[in-house]
Amino acid sequence: MMKFIDTHTHLYDEAFNSDIDQAVERAKMAGVSGCILPAIDMDNQIKLLSLSDRYPGYLYPCTGLHPTSVNSSFREELQYVYDCSCKGGFCAIGEIGIDGYWSRDFIREQMEVFESQLRLASKLNLPVIIHSREATDEIFEVLRSVRGESLRGVFHAFSGSFETFIRYSEYGDFMIGIGGIATYKNSKLPETLKKIPLDRILLETDSPWLTPSPHRGKRNEPSFIPLIAATIAQAKGCTAEDVAAATTQNAEKLFGIKFNNT
Repeated sequence: MMKFIDTHTHLYDEAFNSDIDQAVERAKMAGVSGCILPAIDMDNQIKLLSLSDRYPGYLYPCTGLHPTSVNSSFREELQYVYDCSCKGGFCAIGEIGIDGYWSRDFIREQMEVFESQLRLASKLNLPVIIHSREATDEIFEVLRSVRGESLRGVFHAFSGSFETFIRYSEYGDFMIGIGGIATYKNSKLPETLKKIPLDRILLETDSPWLTPSPHRGKRNEPSFIPLIAATIAQAKGCTAEDVAAATTQNAEKLFGIKFNNT
């Protein structure tokens, strides 16, 4: 069986409250050998850690403050991330970044939080999981401010151009996370993926959101990862087995985890 890694899933979301055990079992049956759980904020971190403790060696926790959770109390939330990170046991700092889609009310604060967490990740030698939505200029402004830091990580839910990918690469050892968007009928991602080497690509679902076709409109989950791998394989003119092997190796390298076979 092919071995896949879902490098971005929010299995601790309430959308999985009624069938989390079944969702994990479906993922294993689909060949998913491990999942990365990106963080959002203090309230969600408790649920995240509880779930990762329930599935040790399969669900791997991160800590971080999501840009859409940055508000007037961001300093308290940011301190919590620092306190958590000091305890260890996390495979990445994320999900962090800047989001100008939902609101720009706290955009400068988002930039401050993003920069602070990038510097924290560099200090701890941890990868970052970066969220960028309608904030390209701000993302690069922050990346320029931390130039010289030792940064590595993944740009989550990548949907940009090849030129954007090249620009990201100028600021660190960055991969891109490819999910359900690549499977959509009018997506331009397959064309972009033709130019991006397999050793720069990770698989992700962002479940319960961004469900791939043909399940679009339903709840997303890690067991749908093979659909994303098949789309990448078609775009790159290789086999799904090639995509599975390369992206699993990429995930193990980035997160420093040797994922078990299921």
